[in-house]
Amino acid sequence: MKKINLILALVAVVFAVVSCGTKKEEPKKKALVLYYSQTSNTKTVAQEIAKLMEADIEEIVPVNPYDGDFQATIDRCSKERDEGISCEIKPISADITKYDVIFLGFPVWFGTYAPPVAAFLDQADLSGKKVVPFCTFGSGGLDSSVKDLAKKQPKAEILPGYGVRAARMAAVPKEVDQFLKEGGFIEGEFTKLEAFAEEHPVSKEESDIFDAATKDYPMMHAQAKTVATRNIPGGVEYLFTAVDLPREDNQQAPPPGELKVYVTKLEGATPEFTQVVR
Repeated sequence: MKKINLILALVAVVFAVVSCGTKKEEPKKKALVLYYSQTSNTKTVAQEIAKLMEADIEEIVPVNPYDGDFQATIDRCSKERDEGISCEIKPISADITKYDVIFLGFPVWFGTYAPPVAAFLDQADLSGKKVVPFCTFGSGGLDSSVKDLAKKQPKAEILPGYGVRAARMAAVPKEVDQFLKEGGFIEGEFTKLEAFAEEHPVSKEESDIFDAATKDYPMMHAQAKTVATRNIPGGVEYLFTAVDLPREDNQQAPPPGELKVYVTKLEGATPEFTQVVR
């Protein structure tokens, strides 16, 4: 009997030592996907992020919805900006203080986040939060939006964001998966992209690729001057430096200047531009 008791005592001691030496698993950081969407494009990206992250999700809803067509939205926003009218939004039900990471989504209007998101940023305090912007756009605006976001919430940690053209929504599942894995938000294998090679003057073939990628977009009328390339899964990505060409047919076109245009050319597919940075 004494022998049995001695064995049980030794087992208890070993168990106690093992238990003390085992680190407690750190609690998972809570993430919230918060977004505004007018046409459902940004909503599609938000839902994909929330699904892969297993995160909570909530929509930013304006009291007076922007439910007109493209031109009606442009006209309303222009009027509101000229008259200093701020967008009013419905209260956010999520308790922001309970989340460590905020994925903030929006369409890009006038080169930055849409007014409902501006209204949210005016009301919210994201100090100490990791904020991951994501957006949808006609040609670009992620970079300028991130700069505005950093100015608006200087005490938040603004992480690299994700942007996609409205014409490329079919690419969202694959690209969001890559984005979240590359950012360390979810686990899994992903392709780490190499840096762009040194920039060089465009060749005739590269100029044709640029023209093919941009010819159907009415807001861009530019000529490629130099380019840098890198290999991506299934093809090549080009980073063109281009200059706007004179035009009188589109009064809403941006003023002339230099621009960076990202173009992908996948094997067997037509070239397409993914983003413009001015």
